Amino acid sequence: METEPTVTVVDDDTALRDSLALLLKVAKLRPETYSSAERFLDQYDPDRPGCVLLDVSMPGMSGLELQELMAEKGWLTPVIVMAGNANVEMAVRATKAGAFDFIEKPFTADALLERIRQALGEDREKRRRHERRREIGARLSSLTPRERQVLDLMVAGRLSKEIAVELDISIKTVEKHRANVMAKTQAGSVADLVSMVLSSGT
Repeated sequence: METEPTVTVVDDDTALRDSLALLLKVAKLRPETYSSAERFLDQYDPDRPGCVLLDVSMPGMSGLELQELMAEKGWLTPVIVMAGNANVEMAVRATKAGAFDFIEKPFTADALLERIRQALGEDREKRRRHERRREIGARLSSLTPRERQVLDLMVAGRLSKEIAVELDISIKTVEKHRANVMAKTQAGSVADLVSMVLSSGT
């Protein structure tokens, strides 16, 4: 069963935090709030699905600094940056750091909820792709060095007899390695195998 996504609000404005938490509850979303970037960093779990609503201007670490730090850490969570006095420089900086969206205060509840739902959809898809890459990486890692050589040649489009000549082994041995490669990677075809290797980046 999938973990219910959490919409995390990081804003030093208590009234806004409370109103956003209420809005999210009414929309049947799970809210979590922090009054500063530092508190957020101390307690946030980046492996949990969801998205982050992040205020630009906060005492201490700013929202943009926090967003850039999250990007450096490789956290997958989509970030919606909120700004009261937005300018082009802010928007560009947030976008460069990978912000999912940039929204100016004041905003309507409907507009914000629409962006949040889009961000949660993006988060589900990113985590699905990440898990897929992890699974494929684990399967490829289970291959022996020789099986990996055979796989690479299969992906390159070589026939068994060509692989046998290149690796100086018998065709029977190549076929055995091919069967092991297909079984260990759970690929249904050579086309599946090519797709796996491309998606894994290895």
